[in-house]
Amino acid sequence: MTMNSNKNYRQIVLETVNKKYRKRLLVDKLVTIFTIVCVIAAIVPLASILLEVIKNGISAISFEFLTQTQGSIGSGSGGIAPAIQGTIIVVGLAAAIATPVGVLTGIYLSEFAKEGAFSNAVRFFNDVLTGLPSIVVGIVGYVVIVLAIGSFSVLAGALSLSIIMMPIVVRVTEETLKVVPYSLREAGHSLGLSKAKITLFIVLPTAKDGILTGIVIAISRIAGETAPLIMTILGTSLFFTGITGPVDALPLRIWRLASQPYESAHAFGWGSALILILMILALSMGLRLLLQKRSFKAPT
Repeated sequence: MTMNSNKNYRQIVLETVNKKYRKRLLVDKLVTIFTIVCVIAAIVPLASILLEVIKNGISAISFEFLTQTQGSIGSGSGGIAPAIQGTIIVVGLAAAIATPVGVLTGIYLSEFAKEGAFSNAVRFFNDVLTGLPSIVVGIVGYVVIVLAIGSFSVLAGALSLSIIMMPIVVRVTEETLKVVPYSLREAGHSLGLSKAKITLFIVLPTAKDGILTGIVIAISRIAGETAPLIMTILGTSLFFTGITGPVDALPLRIWRLASQPYESAHAFGWGSALILILMILALSMGLRLLLQKRSFKAPT
C-alpha cells in the first residue's frame, strides 16, 4: 500500500508540474506572438512612410537640387541648398545650447540633488516643458527674442528649438544615470574618489549609450519642427548671412512647397523630406560613432 501510495503521489506531482509547464509554455508563446504583432504594427507604418518619401522624393534629387538656391515657384528649377545649410546651423546651435545644459541638469538631479522642494520643482517644470506645444514655444520666441532684436533670426530659432530639446535631454539623462548599479558608486567610494570623480569617470561612461540615445532623439525631434521656425526665422531663399538674420530650413521649405498647387513644388517637397530624413540618419550614426571613440581616462 505504501509503495502504491508513493507512486500515485509522484504521478500526481508530475502531472501537476507538467500541467503548469504546459500552461507556462502557452503563456510564453502568446506573449511572443503578441510582441511580434506589436513590432510589426510599429514597423509597418514607419516603413510605409519611408518608402512613400523615397518613391516620391528620389526623382527630385540631383546635384542642382542640393547645391542651388530656390528658383521661381512652379518652374521646377533651383534647389534647397539654403534650407540644408540653415537646418544644419539652427539645429546645431540649438543642440550646442541644450545638450550641455540638459546633461548637467540631469546629472545634478540624479547624483547631487537632495529630495526636496527645489529638485521636485525642477522636475515638475521640466515635465511641463516636455509637453509644451511647439507653437507656444515659437510664440514665446517671437515675443521675447524676435521683437527684442527687431528681426527674425537664427538665434531666435535656435533658442526656441533648444527649449524643446532641453527637457528631453534632462529626463533621459536623469533616468539613465539612475539605472547605473549603485555598487559601481560604492566601488569608487571605497577607492577614496570624490563624488564628482565617481560621476565623471565611472557613472557617466557606464550611462553614455543611454544619454546618447536621448540626445539623438531630442535632435531628431527639433530637426523636424516647423511651428517654432515659422515664428522665429521666417525663412529666406538666400544663404546664411549672420546669426541675427533670417535663414531657411528644411521643415519650413517642405511646408511651403507642400502648400503650393504645382506638381514640381510637391516633388521638391518630397525631395526635401527625403534629405531631412537622411540628414537625421547620418547625424544619428555620426554621434554614435563619435561617442564610441571617446573614452574617459581614469584618474591616477
